[in-house]
Amino acid sequence: MFVLLLLLTGCATTKVAEKPSAPAVQGVYHKVKKGETLWRIAKIYEISIDLIISSNNIPNVAQLEANQLLFIPGAAEAKDIPLDQDLNKNDFVWPVEGQILFYFGQSRRGGLSNGIDIKCHEGEMVKAARSGKVVFADYLTGYAYTVVIDHLDGFSTVYAQNVSLAVKLSDNVLKGDVIGRVGQRERLAYLHFEIRKNSKADNPLYYLP
Repeated sequence: MFVLLLLLTGCATTKVAEKPSAPAVQGVYHKVKKGETLWRIAKIYEISIDLIISSNNIPNVAQLEANQLLFIPGAAEAKDIPLDQDLNKNDFVWPVEGQILFYFGQSRRGGLSNGIDIKCHEGEMVKAARSGKVVFADYLTGYAYTVVIDHLDGFSTVYAQNVSLAVKLSDNVLKGDVIGRVGQRERLAYLHFEIRKNSKADNPLYYLP
């Protein structure tokens, strides 16, 4: 039942807020560089993602764009965001590459999506977005073969609509390990992907580069 509560499909499309309005609190503007994520920026400035989102009126499904300005409330000076992979071992990576068909929070089939649906080719390899332990790996009605990985720090990821799995319950996986292969549903091959923090679904685009 826990896993059933983890899964819902759907999403929404809205453009990124490129120029945040001038806030009435002290802080600095951070100029986004390619590859930066809200999660990484929040960690460097030691504030919450939610505070950055609310301070900049960022739409729920938006990805950051290079050269976008973000207001960082409470910061005394702008900081560089390291992109060296060795310094960011806990960052998330895309499980597959492809066009986003449905976004987080978009209404679909009578509900709201807890993740994103990524279009790809049938049989394409699905990779772990982050290292962790497999806590679910089985067939789930409506979601086909599904994997849930616990990252042991409050985060977990969900990978649904697979045609086959390459991992089993209790396996330890590293970021980038192949965990399954994408299946096809209604003549469309896609992966449903979720990121959850403390069991609550969050927008994957806040974490993916």
